[in-house]
Amino acid sequence: MDTTRPCASASGSSLGLLFRQVRDAMWARMADELSNAGHDLSFSQYITLKKLALGTTSATDLARAAELNPGAMTRLIDKLIERGLVERHADPGDRRVVRIQLSTQGQAIWRDIDQCGNRVRERAMSGMDEAQRLQFIRVLEQVRDNLSFPGP
Repeated sequence: MDTTRPCASASGSSLGLLFRQVRDAMWARMADELSNAGHDLSFSQYITLKKLALGTTSATDLARAAELNPGAMTRLIDKLIERGLVERHADPGDRRVVRIQLSTQGQAIWRDIDQCGNRVRERAMSGMDEAQRLQFIRVLEQVRDNLSFPGP
């Protein structure tokens, strides 16, 4: 197989479009799952809760994960605090630093939201055996890494 010539079926424009279509379809399916489960969350709110489910972090880290500017993340956190899903706490080692974490209610809701995500991922990968799923993830990680790091 000649790997020096681009594959006609994976030209840059169609490959980029395919990635966009997959991303949009994943979020549309996730939005349906969340709505059906009674959760009114934006994509950025979902990503923020997902990041917080991994542990306490800063607003800066959350903004980076959700691809938001710091001001937008502050407003998003304020909304999640109003809903009782997250809390702000001063860092015990440095009172100038504010840490964000899931509240008890946020942790309970996250368990349900995570199940929504599991159903969407399962649907996205239906028809693939475990080896195909692992290979698919490895290929996507390789594409991400190829495009994320500086180089030729």
